Amino acid sequence: MEQPVWRILIVEDDQRLAELTRDYLQSNGLDVAIEMDGGQAAARIIAQQPDLVILDLMLPGADGLTICRSVREQYSGPILMLTARTDDMDQVLGLESGADDYVCKPVRPRLLLARIRALLRRHDAPAVPSGERRRLQFGALLVDSAMREAWLGEQSIELTSAEFDLLWLLTSNAGRILSREEIFNALRGIEYDGQDRSIDVRISRIRPKIGDDPMHPRLIKTVRSKGYLFVAEAAEAQHGSPGLAPL
Repeated sequence: MEQPVWRILIVEDDQRLAELTRDYLQSNGLDVAIEMDGGQAAARIIAQQPDLVILDLMLPGADGLTICRSVREQYSGPILMLTARTDDMDQVLGLESGADDYVCKPVRPRLLLARIRALLRRHDAPAVPSGERRRLQFGALLVDSAMREAWLGEQSIELTSAEFDLLWLLTSNAGRILSREEIFNALRGIEYDGQDRSIDVRISRIRPKIGDDPMHPRLIKTVRSKGYLFVAEAAEAQHGSPGLAPL
């Protein structure tokens, strides 16, 4: 069966940049539309449900952070934020608003295309066949890789696609320290540059969602100079039910 064409919406008020980006992506097999008005972007994203949104941070009408927050409950596709090259805070705020990844301006077309394809492949990955379906349970915390969902007791945990990928990576490696280099290679397919804070931001967002104490974490621990560790025993003790349960 022929692979369906991925639909991309570029939300960018720089017309020349938007059109150049559109032309490049279309020449690489993507179906691309442009929205230049931040005030109309959220409604268009929700109505059209594109496969991926490229969202500029600075827009007329409504900025990218506002748009990202406003669509997240009704749009589950990847959001790739465009940020200023030197402003770490823009990157952090974008991730905290629910963006899945970011690229810095000026955009390098080949890098942008690679990031888009990586996000789409992860988001559209086929469900695990029923005979290979796997769930990980640590006390009341349940993470299901086939459904790409997680629960804390009876309560579904609201996670972005990127947050789920990171939680699954940590829980499926419970008891082993994962370095930032390993995490970057596994989730983004790029080398860690020593400065990118996206993993740290996502960890800080995941912790309270799974019942961890952000100030004194026991479930996802930061191991100084080494990386991050998911502590299965702490989750089981905290939530008081059985541990790892592959199904």
